[in-house]
Amino acid sequence: MSRARHIAVIGGGLMGHGIALTMARAGHSVNVTDPVAAALATVRERIAASLVAMGAGDETETVLARINLHDGIAGAVQDAGVVFEAGPEKLAVKQAIFAEIETHIVPEAILASNTSVIQITRIMEGLNGRHRALGTHWWNPPHMIPLVEVVKTEWTDPAIAEAMFNLLRDTGKTPVMVEKDVPGFIGNRLQHALWREAIALVEHGICSAEAVDTVVKASFGRRLAVLGPLENADLVGTDLTLDIHENLLFDIDSRPEPSPFLRELVQHGKLGMKSGQGFRPWTKEQADAARARLARHLQRLEKILDN
Repeated sequence: MSRARHIAVIGGGLMGHGIALTMARAGHSVNVTDPVAAALATVRERIAASLVAMGAGDETETVLARINLHDGIAGAVQDAGVVFEAGPEKLAVKQAIFAEIETHIVPEAILASNTSVIQITRIMEGLNGRHRALGTHWWNPPHMIPLVEVVKTEWTDPAIAEAMFNLLRDTGKTPVMVEKDVPGFIGNRLQHALWREAIALVEHGICSAEAVDTVVKASFGRRLAVLGPLENADLVGTDLTLDIHENLLFDIDSRPEPSPFLRELVQHGKLGMKSGQGFRPWTKEQADAARARLARHLQRLEKILDN
C-alpha cells in the first residue's frame, strides 16, 4: 500500500478536503466529488489555503497537480483502489452514498466511511461487499491531527483493515485499530466523557466555562500529548487511582442523555463560534484568533514531538 494509489474522496467539505490534501501530499492521485457545486469549485482553493496554514505552501503546486475534481460519484470512484466517504453525519445519506459507490467500484477497492460516532456496521450493512468496508475516523482538522481510527465491523476482512492501517501509516498518520464497532469508537467516547462533566460543572454553578477551559489547558491538558490517561494512572499508581475513584466517581455526572443546559443553548441559537455565543461569547475576531492559535499549536507540537 505504500505505492502511489488512485484515491477517491466523496465530499469536499471541511473533512473531505483535508483527507484529499493528506493523500495527495503523500503522492497519491486523488479524485474528489461533492454534490454541492460551490463546495466542489472551491476544493483546490481551500487545499492551497490549508497547505499555507500548515507551513507547507511550497508544496501547493505539486499537491494540486494530484487533485482531480469530478461532478459525480461514478467518475470519481471508477478507477479508485480506496474510497473515503466524507459526507454529512446522517446515516441515511451515508448509506445511499455507499449504495451508489458499490455500483461503480472495482471489486478490489476498499470502502471507508469517515464518521465521528455512527456505527460503521449500520452504514455498511446493506452492501454486498461488506468484507471490504470499514470506518476511518479522521480528526478535525484531518490534515493536521495525526490520529485516524480504523474501525472494523463483524464482516471486515482483517487483511483489508491491515491494508488500510498501513496506507494511513505510510501517509504519515497515526492509525489505531478499533477491534469492535461501538458508537464513538475510542476518541469520542473519551472526549465526550470529559465534555459531559465539563458541561455539568457549568450547569450546576460550580464554575464558569472559562474556568473549566483554564483548568484543562493549565493542568492535565499540558501532558496529554506525551502521557495518555492510562500511562498517567500507571505513573501515579493504580492503587492511588483506585482510591480516587472510590471517593469521586459517585459524584461525577452519569446521565445517559444530553444535558438540559446544552439543549437549551441549542434551542436558543447559541451554537458556539459560528453564532457568536455558546458556552461563552465569541466575536469573529476572537473565533478567528482561536482557530489560528490551534493551527500554530499543532504545527509547533508536531515539530516538538518529531524531535
